[in-house]
Amino acid sequence: MATVIEKLDLTEITKLFVVSAPRVAHNARPGQFVVLRVSETGERVPISITDFDPVAGTITLVVQEVGRTSALICALEEGDEILDFAGPLGLPVALPESGHAVLVGGGFGAGAVYPLARELHGRGVRVSSIVGARTAELVILRRLLEPVSDDYHVCTDDGSLGYHGFVSGLLEELIERGAGFTSCFAVGPMPMMRAVAEVTRPSGLPTMVSLDPIMVDGTGMCGGCRVTIGGRTRFACVDGPFFDAHEVDYDEAVTRSKMYVDEERLACRLAGVGR
Repeated sequence: MATVIEKLDLTEITKLFVVSAPRVAHNARPGQFVVLRVSETGERVPISITDFDPVAGTITLVVQEVGRTSALICALEEGDEILDFAGPLGLPVALPESGHAVLVGGGFGAGAVYPLARELHGRGVRVSSIVGARTAELVILRRLLEPVSDDYHVCTDDGSLGYHGFVSGLLEELIERGAGFTSCFAVGPMPMMRAVAEVTRPSGLPTMVSLDPIMVDGTGMCGGCRVTIGGRTRFACVDGPFFDAHEVDYDEAVTRSKMYVDEERLACRLAGVGR
């Protein structure tokens, strides 16, 4: 079992957990994820790794409460044990050794781009980070991401902080101004990643997005996380989670993500959690 050793409230519904998991921390690489379960009857949930410290033996996760299981995770307190904590899973993302990388994080996706920024910064790659949220109060992890970014940009839907608009809008403006990006990595809601892909497609800017379809085992056996990339079937848990943004079949990915929406609503209603 893994143990929660630190918990921080990032927003009312977004929590940061530092978990003692030495074996996972020793093997983790940027772009990977873990699958955890908090009870014998609970579902197994994939969560991107926000940070890892092989010396301290810790894994950092950012979790947003959106349903019954995420609510159970967010209810964990320091000292609590997590029943199942499997990882690291997925392939490490292929990161460049030079150039100018732009990292785009929508909502709690900022947590998933942080390990990429840290690794790229350490390699001497120029890093521009763009993070988005609905309002200033929902911007997270600035204290982590800004120090490992050469340029740090905030976008808010209501204009309460930074750029007034979506991350894709600012990305497009920066490209048009000649920012000189040589690679792009985006993590966040599917519509956001799709919009980023369309912004970078005309110029051919290499772009990777992290897909998080429904998963069960996380080892490629159940087939629940299949996605279509460049016309071919892939499994996000073992072939991803990062894929070429310009080859993703977003229509299919969105449809598959809604397969169990009725069941999710029922579970939330019965548990008295969620929206």
